[in-house]
Amino acid sequence: MGDLHSPIDVFVIGGGINGCGIARDAVGRGYTVMLAEMNDLASGTSSWSTKLIHGGLRYLEHYEFRLVREALMEREVLWAMAPHIIWPLRFVLPHHKGIRPAWLIRLGLFLYDHIGGRKALPATRVLDLANDEAGLPIKPQFRKAFEYSDCWVNDARLVVLNAMDAQARGADIRTRTAVTRLEREGALWRVTTENRDTGARETHAARLVVNAAGPWVDKVLTGALARNDARNVRLVQGSHIVVKKKFAHERAYFFQNGDGRIFFAIPYEGDFTLIGTTDQDYAGDPADVSITDREIDYLIAGAGEYFREPIRRDDIVWTYSGVRPLYDDGASAAQEATRDYVLKADVGDGVAPLVNIFGGKITTYRRLAESMLEKIEALIGAKGPRWTAGATLPGGDFKATEFGALAARIERQHGIASSAARRLARLYGTRALDWASSGKGLGRDFGHGLTETEVAHLMDHEWAAAADDVLWRRTKLGLHFTAAEKQSLAAFMETRRLQPQRKAVGQ
Repeated sequence: MGDLHSPIDVFVIGGGINGCGIARDAVGRGYTVMLAEMNDLASGTSSWSTKLIHGGLRYLEHYEFRLVREALMEREVLWAMAPHIIWPLRFVLPHHKGIRPAWLIRLGLFLYDHIGGRKALPATRVLDLANDEAGLPIKPQFRKAFEYSDCWVNDARLVVLNAMDAQARGADIRTRTAVTRLEREGALWRVTTENRDTGARETHAARLVVNAAGPWVDKVLTGALARNDARNVRLVQGSHIVVKKKFAHERAYFFQNGDGRIFFAIPYEGDFTLIGTTDQDYAGDPADVSITDREIDYLIAGAGEYFREPIRRDDIVWTYSGVRPLYDDGASAAQEATRDYVLKADVGDGVAPLVNIFGGKITTYRRLAESMLEKIEALIGAKGPRWTAGATLPGGDFKATEFGALAARIERQHGIASSAARRLARLYGTRALDWASSGKGLGRDFGHGLTETEVAHLMDHEWAAAADDVLWRRTKLGLHFTAAEKQSLAAFMETRRLQPQRKAVGQ
């Protein structure tokens, strides 16, 4: 805990991907770091994405070449850092004359293949949908398609792994902890926090504050800092539907709507297809966002233009919505607003600095953190060099080609089915090998392979405090759990939380 005599170097507000990425980078360079998240890690925008590590093919139309190139370069960097939660995905882009011309798509995909340093990901190719399994679920008028590469990511786990690595390196990560007041005292900040479970208040001294609160970035300025002039972000709602599995293969679809917008249909959690996203301005509290009937109709209608078998409302098993905090660049339409990030420093002679983050996307979070560290170095002095590009995240210390062997090791060690072992390998990588050894078992099964050992790990090492943290952010087993199974899990977690001598998070 920082005080006026030994203040924290960097105090980060917000436990989404940007906040956790910055905390990890900063502490790895030698800064003292504290991070406060008012809810659970990744409980805001960072867990409601389309789950892609991608260059952003459509951003080329808006001439965002720097953003696209940076994002393309990051795909293979991030894949190498966390091959358990990130893996390549091929996208099929059906074409017909009523949408973007083929020459424009070819040009875009040529740039996609060549400006981002692609090495391991396969190049673009043209498909004959009449003779490819990707054409089976698609209406017969679509005869031609382009196929290109991007990557899939388990977004919420990416956030948690960054937080785990930050804490392992010395950062103090506080979840369910709101920043209620920010006060400058000369060259230092006095930061007041409140634990939302216990009501306990603490005051910390910090040399620099990073406002990485996502959709709440302006609310931090108007609330904790008591400003009345914060109008920096444009809140854009993006919603998705999850339906029963629409196709058997493991490729995704990139669909173009007649209104110029695009959306994806992606294999999801084995038994489902994820369809999204929408783009519309949002004016309410980001905590209250939910899919609208209009968005559901839009996604169903759009998918119906491509799939032979229409989607019905009773096919939908889950929906989710998030609010993207885009920098307000004055764009006329939500889908045209820049996805690039903007870092703005609030500084002055002899006063404590504040750096606000506006915008950004999951794919470029690591580069955003490096840009933030450049500002931190300029404001409070440099420490260690850049280091994150070659450093794996927890559980990611294996090569992507070794995933099958890792899953087999987990299967043998724990004496579980191969499908259960692959699930653990995908979520935890090599960390799953640190759990109970062969013969001891993994304890009680709460349903669908979620065991007592796994829940204990999530509570002790990954800040999980409630059933929803486990079912929707650390895993996606909420898609399968019944109300009774969830209640049983919640009761176990509450009992365990109250037990004395719990192991400290991150230890």
